[in-house]
Amino acid sequence: MSERHTALRSMHDLGLAAWFGGSLMGALGVNGAAGKINDSTQRLPVASAGWARWTPVNAAAIGAHLAGSVGELVTESPRVAAQSGVAKTSTLKTALTVGALAVTGYSRLLGMRLEKAGNPPVEGITEPSYQTPANVASCQRQMKALQWAVPALTGALVVVTAYMSEQQKAGQVFRGMLGRAGGVLAAPTAMGVIAAMGAGKRNRRMGKRSTKMGKQSTGMGAGKRNMAMSGR
Repeated sequence: MSERHTALRSMHDLGLAAWFGGSLMGALGVNGAAGKINDSTQRLPVASAGWARWTPVNAAAIGAHLAGSVGELVTESPRVAAQSGVAKTSTLKTALTVGALAVTGYSRLLGMRLEKAGNPPVEGITEPSYQTPANVASCQRQMKALQWAVPALTGALVVVTAYMSEQQKAGQVFRGMLGRAGGVLAAPTAMGVIAAMGAGKRNRRMGKRSTKMGKQSTGMGAGKRNMAMSGR
């Protein structure tokens, strides 16, 4: 856990940075700039050309990030198992990564459909006009939401990665391992407390029953004495 893995972390961080930055720049820069073109029939082709040139770089960045992520998970597996809270954070990170991959892949599929559409007139890259064909307009409406989903998910990955880096500090590791060990050691104690509580309840119920029986016995004894005195 104390060994250095500079190559894996560099692949992880650089790949994620390119993935996040490229998606955000594409939504703001490429789509925004192409939407300013005066000829409405050239807006989609220009944006599609820009995204097509970025796709191989983006794929390489995602591949580097995934390779670094898997490598880090393998090398840090002892700490994931031993330090409290790390497994939950790793699960969250995995879920965000899968979501970002799915959205990125589907966005690219929509982009390829828009590339094949030719040069239909559009209001913007993600905004159809009244002259835009229905199939193209449908792709544009989906892209309008997805173009922001990718930077949102990858940005969340950046935040989770920063949090996981904090978890690797010596103090956090010590407290996390102590918490995990304390949870294991506290389990028998907790079971003992629960058992003691149950025994206490049973004792109280038995005590109440004994008190009732004592009262009944006292009452019967007093009745007998009264009968004896009246007989005299």
